Amino acid sequence: MSVSNFLLANPISVFLNKPNNDFKRKDFIRIIEQKKIERITFHYTAIDGRLKELKLPVSCTEHAERILAEGERVDGSSLFKGMVDASLSDLYIIPEYKTAFLNPFDEGSLDFICRYMTKDGNLASFAPDNILAKARKFFCEKTGLDIKAMGELEFFILSKRDQISYPVGSQKAYHESAPFVKNGEILDEMVRYITRITGAVKYSHSEVGFIDKIESEMDEINGMQAEQLEVEFIPTNVQEMADVLVLARWIIRNVAYKHGCIATFVPKLEEGIAGNGFHFHIELVKDGRNIMLDSNGKLSGAAFRLIGGLCEYAGSLNAFGNTSASSYLRLVPNQEAPTRICWSDLNRSVLIRVPLGWANLHNLAKKINPQEDSDIVDTQCRQTVELRSPDGSAYVHLLMAGIVMAAEWAFETDRSLELAEKLYVKGDNFENNDIVGSLPSSCKESGQNLIDRRNLYERGNIFPASVIDYFAASIKKEEILPIDFNRPSNIKKIMHKDLHKH
Repeated sequence: MSVSNFLLANPISVFLNKPNNDFKRKDFIRIIEQKKIERITFHYTAIDGRLKELKLPVSCTEHAERILAEGERVDGSSLFKGMVDASLSDLYIIPEYKTAFLNPFDEGSLDFICRYMTKDGNLASFAPDNILAKARKFFCEKTGLDIKAMGELEFFILSKRDQISYPVGSQKAYHESAPFVKNGEILDEMVRYITRITGAVKYSHSEVGFIDKIESEMDEINGMQAEQLEVEFIPTNVQEMADVLVLARWIIRNVAYKHGCIATFVPKLEEGIAGNGFHFHIELVKDGRNIMLDSNGKLSGAAFRLIGGLCEYAGSLNAFGNTSASSYLRLVPNQEAPTRICWSDLNRSVLIRVPLGWANLHNLAKKINPQEDSDIVDTQCRQTVELRSPDGSAYVHLLMAGIVMAAEWAFETDRSLELAEKLYVKGDNFENNDIVGSLPSSCKESGQNLIDRRNLYERGNIFPASVIDYFAASIKKEEILPIDFNRPSNIKKIMHKDLHKH
């Protein structure tokens, strides 16, 4: 099978002329020898949601083969502090070959995403990526379907405030272009690396938020300028998408740091300025094809079930998707962030939005370009539903595992259809609707909601009880004491303390 030689194609796939699913150990030995690789770097997601790494210098073929075949040993009690006991702390990290990439920040490194395994050679049940894998398997076996997702990753680039030219007005930077956008070249570099490693970027653009001059008690950011940007991804299976999103956050931070800037995914950076959402689009798939629409181009029964399932799980999902005190400064009315559990078409203030999906519309460019005489062949449905509550503090793998469990629950009971019918709203008619429930308004409420609904996650032995206990307690610790909202400095302390979370 030939591989695309496009400039942004995965360099390893191009070099080997094979897709990443076919990578084998002997391929990596060839790469190490011919590209003069000095080290193999293992990456893995820890309990704090961030990507970790272990660098293993390669001195000979035998050493490289042993690393690739057997993995390495790490201290689980440090990576999962508070969850794994120090007396039983050793874990294996085993590379997943299809995730291999050439490190854009370390020319001599061949990198992999790894999975955690126990002393018995089993996948560690408490590791977030393994929980997601179990959830997806559970969903597929129970429903006969698969589930895909993609994320919309919003973030701010903070940079030194130069003399301002071509200023952008408050909340007016959506899809702006240069010279009004100041960090376009940095964004291009981020997207270049993410695309070459994952092949999963859909597009990038500037977002609404812009802060001319940050005022903060943190010397790291005081006086800096903040520009909000977004990278959106192409739907893929939930396991791969979770890894892609964690990798993307790692790449975005590294590129920003390289340019003397700071990238932050903090849920709220300034009052009155758009926060960093982390929206997820979900689609259901059967035999490789999207089944979100029926033959008439309307939402299918499966899509209605999915919406109902997400509504049922909504409050408890906050414990994985909105984990900072500042999350609840973002989830306020009139900021395109949801506060109520409901869904609608197109409306960006509801919890679940049904975006445009090219329903029964294909080859639209021919209407603008009548000289075009050919049609695109693949006209597969592209409809999704969008969950808009999560933000940049999300634990990606656990949040997505919860979404998958919500989708599976939806097919277990017709209550999902009842919820979808009851919680649909038109326009903005939901804030005073007594039928529509409210999302948790604090870390404490979200943590308690997870405890109260833990059976939704623990069924099928997908989420270990210890994981539910740990994360419920963790988010409750984020609860803040009553503050004087008339003192902006108090609010900024809350917002800025989580600048580098996840």
